[in-house]
Order: sequence, then structure tokens, then C-alpha cells
Amino acid sequence: MNNRFKHICVIGLGYIGLPTAATFAAHGVKVTGVDVNPYAVDVINQGKVHIVEPDLDALVRDVVAQQKLSAQLTPAAADAYIVAVPTPFKDNHEPDLKYIEAAAKAIAPHLTKGNLVILESTSPVGTTEQMAAWFSESRSDLTFPQQAGEEADILIAHCPERVLPGKVLQELISNDRIIGGMTARCSQAAIDLYKVFVKGDCIETNARTAEMCKLTENSFRDVNIAFANELSIICDKLDINVWELVALANRHPRVNILQPGPGVGGHCIAVDPWFIVSKTPEQARLIRTAREVNDSKPEWVIDQVKIKIAEFLQANPEKTIQDVTVACYGLAFKPDIDDLRESPALNITKKLAEQGLNILVIEPNIQELPAKLPSNIELITLNDHQQADIHLILVDHSCFKLSLRLNSEYIIDTRGLIK
Repeated sequence: MNNRFKHICVIGLGYIGLPTAATFAAHGVKVTGVDVNPYAVDVINQGKVHIVEPDLDALVRDVVAQQKLSAQLTPAAADAYIVAVPTPFKDNHEPDLKYIEAAAKAIAPHLTKGNLVILESTSPVGTTEQMAAWFSESRSDLTFPQQAGEEADILIAHCPERVLPGKVLQELISNDRIIGGMTARCSQAAIDLYKVFVKGDCIETNARTAEMCKLTENSFRDVNIAFANELSIICDKLDINVWELVALANRHPRVNILQPGPGVGGHCIAVDPWFIVSKTPEQARLIRTAREVNDSKPEWVIDQVKIKIAEFLQANPEKTIQDVTVACYGLAFKPDIDDLRESPALNITKKLAEQGLNILVIEPNIQELPAKLPSNIELITLNDHQQADIHLILVDHSCFKLSLRLNSEYIIDTRGLIK
């Protein structure tokens, strides 16, 4: 282990920060984790976890027991700081950097000469420089890369995460990392830190390119998903099975169409392309259109549900719309996880409930429904799905594939599970 980094402070203990903190701790580094959520801090200090990620619970239990990882509400003095806080966008799709700004202002009083600060939060181009400016405003007694270049007292870099939920602990170690320092010395310090556990390559670039790299990766995915989602709407119009069509087209050696779905969710793909659009609105035409296609897909799904309800009521004239029950299969933004961030399934379920429908939710990865959902939504088990009149498949959880045998003509399958 590089002796330079004996103690690091990780700001933000969510789906990226906590696995990162625990992995550093497992490799012998003392880690102080920081989060504004008192519940998360308490749970972690008990050696438990507040999020679902395979094997994370055992890892956290071990490193807390070894006193390598502890959690608190405010930063501590350390050799290096990793900022892994959310970067949402506002209603107008402009990026909201308030959490990064708050993290910078909380870290600033603890900075000492030679410290390294790494921004991992996915960010618009220029955010790492903005973070450095916030530090400079708070600490005029220290120099930063934008002022002193290679001679700066504080080293600053951007290193975006690029892990897959459900496989975070493996991918943290095995994936290549893009290391974007504000100077070459900043990059090298960040490489030294990540090499504590990263087995993949640490590839050096500058901060702006590193920021844009993460946005580009997720925009590439978003554009390709938009193609699949638009294709599914076209196929519905033309009475073509989109799943069969995609499978046939993908037999071409240079074609690889993704699977359509009810929209795009998660904290990355549904958000990051807007960061490119906000910086370059005149140039990012395709990226903007892809976002609009994917953002509109949930409304199309809701329209399909309305059509099925109309068909059901026509076949059952003794019933009214108040009698109709809709089962929504899945709330997470992707299969086999509990992560509901930016989930189109959650958004669709909420909007259907707001229209007064009786909603049953089958989501095996959560114990209770989010408080923000309307009261006419009930969480049930897969065994009770026969209570519903209309079946809406939103997430292709493994357990649905294994046991879902719906005997109904009122099915909207946004995932191609019903063959």
C-alpha cells in the first residue's frame, strides 16, 4: 500500500461512496465516511448497510469490526478526500451542484498542504475547476492548481465512477479508471491512491476530458436505448413484435440493438446527457432528442394501460373504472436491485395511482413503499398477482422470468418477458 494515504475521507455514503469506502478500508486504509443522513451513519457504525448491493453487507461488517471504517456527519482531517455526492438537475434540466458545493465547503476547513481531493460525482464539464474555486474562496492561505499549477498546495482531480449496480464491488477493482487531474502531478497522486485496490488500468487525462468521458459513456447508452424505445413504438403502430424484430436484426454481424423498456432510469443515464445539453444546447441535438424520446416513453406506457383498461371495461360492462386493479411488476430502475432513482417504473406507477386506479406493486427487492407514493398503492408478493385485472410488466427481475405465467389477455409487457 502507498504509505502516502493512510487516512482518507469519503463524502457521501450512497451506492458509490459506501462500496468505495469499504473497499479502501478492506485494503488497509483508515477510512472516515461522511454522510448528511444520520440513519445511514448510525447503521454503518453498527456494521450494517442501508442499501442493497451484493456482498456489501459482509464487507462493511468486517471493516467496521476491524475499526478501519467509521461514519460521521461531518468531514475529518485526512490525507485524501473523495467526493461522491449526488448531482441532480433542476426542473429546467440545468445541473444542480449544491451537494458538491456543500461538500467542498465542509472539507475546506480541514485541508492541509499535500492533501488530495478527488471528485467522483458525475458532473458537467468544468465542475472540478468550480470545486477548486470554492476551496480557494474558503482557504486563501493555501494554493490550488488553478493558481499555482504543479506547485499547488492542494491536489485536485476528477475520477468518474463507472460501476454496474449489482456488481459494484467486483467492478470497483477490475474496471479501468479515467484519472483527470487539474495538473499532471494531481493525476499521479490520484493514480497512486486508486492503485491501492484498482487492478484495471488507471488512464491519465485532464479534468475536463474525464468529466466529459463519463457523460459521453452514458449519452452513448441513452441514444442507443432511445433507438430501441422508438422502434418499440413504431412496431406497436405497425403490429410487429419488437422483441422478435430486434432478435432478427441482431443476427446481422454488425448490428446490436438494445432491448426496449418503459423508459430510462438510474442516477446516470437519465441525468448525465442533460449536462452535455446544458453546456452546448445548440450542438447537442441528437443527445437532446434521445433524452426526449426516453423521457416520453413512460407516457406512452400509461396510454397502453388506458387502452387495456378500456378493453377490460368493454368486456366487463358490470364494472366501473373504480373496480379495476392494475398490478405493476417492478419499481426499480433495472433488474434485481432496490435502486429506485429516476426509475421510469416508479414514475409510471405513481402516475397511474394519481389517476385514481387501484394499484398493486410487486417489487421483491424492497420491504416498504417510498413515502412519496399515493396511498392507493399496495405492496404485494408475486404469489398474489392474480388479484389484478390488468398486468403491467415494468422490470425484468429474475424471479419474474422464473415464475411469471400470467393467464390473462390484459397484459402490457414493456420488457418482453411474456413470449
